[in-house]
Amino acid sequence: MKRRNRFTVLTWCVAIVLLSWGAFVTSINAGMAVPDWPSSFNSYDPFNPTPNWWTLTPILAEHGHRLVGALVGILTLVLTIWTWFAEDRRWMKWTALGALLLVSLQGLLGGLRVVFVSLDLAVVHAGTAQLYFALLTAMIVFTASPWFSRPDFPLAAGLDREMEIRPLLIFTPVALYIQILLGALLRHPGAGINAFLVAIHMVWAFVVTALIVLLATRTRGLFRRAIPATTWASVALALVSLQVLLGILAYFVTLNEGDLLVPSNLQVVLNTAHMVTGALLFAGVIAVCIMTARTLHISHTTT
Repeated sequence: MKRRNRFTVLTWCVAIVLLSWGAFVTSINAGMAVPDWPSSFNSYDPFNPTPNWWTLTPILAEHGHRLVGALVGILTLVLTIWTWFAEDRRWMKWTALGALLLVSLQGLLGGLRVVFVSLDLAVVHAGTAQLYFALLTAMIVFTASPWFSRPDFPLAAGLDREMEIRPLLIFTPVALYIQILLGALLRHPGAGINAFLVAIHMVWAFVVTALIVLLATRTRGLFRRAIPATTWASVALALVSLQVLLGILAYFVTLNEGDLLVPSNLQVVLNTAHMVTGALLFAGVIAVCIMTARTLHISHTTT
């Protein structure tokens, strides 16, 4: 189990690279730098589809994104087969299969986005990536040692406090995912600085931030000592603070450079960092919700 957990973490880390690379592709508007799929420049050689392709930034970004995506797909396939044959929990087997289906769908959506030159599919592609990343995070939690430990986790408050936090375990990740989709609508070429979308994104950001702060503070206040759930809650608080700061900076830099045909390096870095931090925040919130629900279940079954 420990080895499989480490392999899942490895896959998760490579997935972060893939998300970052994809965010970079979007930030420099290179989504159509390679105009065909599943071939690249009518070549099926993954490492040299066209001479000196790595010297041209847009092609390096897009074709490199495909290569890293293929690596994530292979790692997920290995993880799924490993889980299917080594895992005793039937629901965990189906979870691994779900991750494989999601990453396969993700690759297909990315290819069809090129074939149909579709910005709508680009947004769906971005949203599916976040779901896959969240599911991979859950698989790490499900195979880590705290999931199997059953020590006494005494509650610091009564039933009322517990009932207050239960709706947050559902509404917070859902609200955050909606915010991620709104961000994808803003980020992809063709939307630009749309005042209506910006207003919705900013207003919803206040709602999401409030929910995350409530979830994290109530999780930390619910238990009498530091446990994995409270540790993840602290991580979520740190990430949401960073995400808000990056969002503000990215907005004002993009607004200031609205007349530029090519985004500056600062804009590319900020937009990419904002997207990746959002993915990490989504993963952190998922971990908080899973471990809090698990800890509450253990608390009730050991009392």
